[in-house]
Amino acid sequence: MPSIQPVKPGPGQESVWDYPRPPRLEAVRKRLRVVFNGVTVADTTAGFRVLETSHPPVYYIPPGDILKGTLEPAPGSSFCEWKGRAVYWDVVVWEKRAKQAGWSYPKPSTAFIALADHVAFYASRVDACYVDDERVVPQPGDFYGGWITADVVGPFKGEPGTAGW
Repeated sequence: MPSIQPVKPGPGQESVWDYPRPPRLEAVRKRLRVVFNGVTVADTTAGFRVLETSHPPVYYIPPGDILKGTLEPAPGSSFCEWKGRAVYWDVVVWEKRAKQAGWSYPKPSTAFIALADHVAFYASRVDACYVDDERVVPQPGDFYGGWITADVVGPFKGEPGTAGW
């Protein structure tokens, strides 16, 4: 495996290489928004973020701050060694559907109990996601759901050749 050269963070930035493993859960008071089919389907200032080495933050939105009727259960599940079993959600607005665009942990592990039923969204599967007023860049790849903003630097897991990190 080639050596990984983390980008040195500038003022006001965080390196994902300084994030812990196992991951850490933090409350975040920045405004988090998710837009799909022209509709804001989630909007909160009471979210959480999960920080894990080599990953941009994954943001979780409380169920009460998600527009009712825009989430439908999707097939499949996955297991995270840290958080537990995840279930998936389609995001539906009028006639348009984003398949498995969100996920949640109905019964997370004790360390992540605050995430119960909060939903994380894949920025690549909806129209746009925002942290405050900054439009995020989706984490590379189709499995991880981190949101990249100007205040985090990588390199980020999910890019080609990073499966062994």
